[in-house]
Amino acid sequence: MTPAELSVVFFLQMAVIIAACRAVGWAVKRWLGQPQVVGEMIAGVILGPSLFGLLAPDIQAALFPKDSKDVLFVGAQMGVGLYMFLVGLGFQREHFRTNAVSAAAVSLSGMAAPFLVAVAIAPWLLSLGLFGEGINVMQATLFTGAAIAITAFPMLARIIHERGLSGTRLGALSLSAGAIDDAGAWTVLAIVLATFGAGPMVAVKAIVGGLAFVAFMLTMGPRLLAPLARIAEREQKLSPGLLGIVLILFMLCAFAMDAIGIHAVFGGFILGCVMPRGFLAAELKRQLEPFAVVVLLPMFFTFSGLNTQLTMVNNLGLLAVTLVILAGSILAKGVACWAAARLTGQDNATAMGIGALMNARGLMELIIINIGLQRGIIGPALFSMLVLMAIITTLMASPVFEFVYGRKARERGELGALNEVEDGVRAEPASAAP
Repeated sequence: MTPAELSVVFFLQMAVIIAACRAVGWAVKRWLGQPQVVGEMIAGVILGPSLFGLLAPDIQAALFPKDSKDVLFVGAQMGVGLYMFLVGLGFQREHFRTNAVSAAAVSLSGMAAPFLVAVAIAPWLLSLGLFGEGINVMQATLFTGAAIAITAFPMLARIIHERGLSGTRLGALSLSAGAIDDAGAWTVLAIVLATFGAGPMVAVKAIVGGLAFVAFMLTMGPRLLAPLARIAEREQKLSPGLLGIVLILFMLCAFAMDAIGIHAVFGGFILGCVMPRGFLAAELKRQLEPFAVVVLLPMFFTFSGLNTQLTMVNNLGLLAVTLVILAGSILAKGVACWAAARLTGQDNATAMGIGALMNARGLMELIIINIGLQRGIIGPALFSMLVLMAIITTLMASPVFEFVYGRKARERGELGALNEVEDGVRAEPASAAP
């Protein structure tokens, strides 16, 4: 297709994508009590070959031609990275320092148990021909472990925000554990890519480069970024020039994480974490969030949905495999995170709430399995099974969390009190998406 033809298709695509995501998001929120983001993930699958392509293949192919996927991919990466920058802006660093031991314990437990499940089932999945050609048992085990262990960090953030828990200890502990968990999973993925033929430097770059980036941002970032906050406070506005500087820094951080083989989302999140709080952070959220949430993020869900073919799980044997993956994923992740939270001093309701939240895999799961599919590590059938696992575990997260934590907290009259940071500082959550 010519650039002019791509332009015409792109604008029509975006109209359909935004309409579908808003409509399905509203429906699941209104009728199922799910967060808007869960509906957007389902909308992406609906727009792909699993439903739209099944019912109207010619129209779907005309609306989403192959040449247009590259454009959607770039917009998708921008959207998820910018959204994670906004999540970082609302992250309570004081709570992370307070809960560092619990966060590390929850995260490590939430990775160790899924990898034990992967050790048990990966050889079986490999024998069924669900991995790509040339994949050995070690590679299959590492990839399966990473896919089961991953937490839907952006999904987790949206659920915490929409439940009014952005400034609470539970919210901070869950986000902290999710961040550590996903960084570990991406490191494992980098090792898999290295053993798959990308070379050992892929893993070295990911581990060394990631640690160096985080160390630099945490130590030097606040000091270097402080003048931006002073300018915004003095002028009492976020000027186009200042916004441009922040966006340039975001692009550079996203580039750095992508270049070393982790993912742009972590660059955005770390930058958001070290940005000065106060007027600057509030204005960045106010100006950037609506466009990131309403326009850019749905592009990722649609791009992933275009690669999903749920019709491939078309017999009892494959359905049984899917159920084994689903059961192992839920039990390993949820129980391990609950146990770790209890052992580090959290009450039972909080520990169960953390276990429920950490079990959501949606967005990050979709990212990691898309990479696996593109690199030939997994086949289309296993990809579709893991998409189903991502959708179901994410759908489960809110109702299970509500059952084990939210309702009990309200009965105790504590949910409102939880939104006060204990040092007296009121959190500033990002404005809710309509």
